Amino acid sequence: MLNPVIALLLQVQVPGVAEHRVTDIFTPLASPAAAEKNIAMLTIAITTAIFVVVGGLILFTIFRFRRRPGDDLHQEPPQVYGSNQIEAAWTIIPLLIVFILIGVSARVIAAVQNASPPKSTLHVTVIGHQWWWEVYYPDYGVRTANEIHIPANIDGQTATYLTLQSADVIHSFWVPQLSGKMDLIPNRNNYLWIDPKDPGVYVGNCAEYCGTQHAKMLLRVIAQTPADFNKWAADQRKPQEENAQAAGAKAAFESLSCISCHAVRGTSAAGRFGPDLTHLMTRQTLAAGIMVNNGRSLRDWVNDPQYPKPGCFMPSMKLTNQELDQVVAYLQSLN
Repeated sequence: MLNPVIALLLQVQVPGVAEHRVTDIFTPLASPAAAEKNIAMLTIAITTAIFVVVGGLILFTIFRFRRRPGDDLHQEPPQVYGSNQIEAAWTIIPLLIVFILIGVSARVIAAVQNASPPKSTLHVTVIGHQWWWEVYYPDYGVRTANEIHIPANIDGQTATYLTLQSADVIHSFWVPQLSGKMDLIPNRNNYLWIDPKDPGVYVGNCAEYCGTQHAKMLLRVIAQTPADFNKWAADQRKPQEENAQAAGAKAAFESLSCISCHAVRGTSAAGRFGPDLTHLMTRQTLAAGIMVNNGRSLRDWVNDPQYPKPGCFMPSMKLTNQELDQVVAYLQSLN
């Protein structure tokens, strides 16, 4: 596996590595992000030109009208009043710049928001919680968390349409290389679409301060080939299979209050307050992207969630070592 430090420097996403960063907004890899980059570059170009002109005039004024030997220090410089040409210029030019930026922005925003769904469209509902993402696929009946699997737009005719909701406070969905920010607001549906051209892992963030652990509310969009996505979706639809070797561990898990908050399809665990755990070990990370999903991290997380994520709503159950071993063993069987 690529060294995480090298991956960070190269802006490469590594499956399974927790990444606390904002990816490069100037490397768009989907249509909405590319359109927004073009607006950004136009705005940067215009404001840079303004900066150069204004800065140049200031430097010229400083140099041209600097104090020289022999100047009368009590002589007031010549004053200029009532220049209609200057006043018209500094009124009309800024107005034109503002109207140009408004017009271009409105046109691009309308084009992105009003784009018609292509023939192959996947619908996904994303629900923001403090501090994790619930992901629901209504066409498949699949519910997962923090990782959004989608088909890549390899054929130019595939897109994913997201319905964004919030279960508590205002959150903001942002995957910089795929699209701009979109708020998730309680009692309201907002919409967003993405169409990454290439398979890969695209790192995202919550871009709206939503409480104590806002900075640790990470997400991943995992774009796959259509065949790989269909296989993933088919596997996710399966309920958890009975495992004779994990029967004792399952009984221990179901005896605890974990099942009040979490669901495991095919078992008595039917909670909806926390993430669905049915295929937990197929996910790359834990705790909304802040920990690698492996046995050691899973044990640390179950033992004391408040240590890596203070203030989260998952309490420490104060399990004995035997109970902790059983719970972790059962969770590791959820493939």
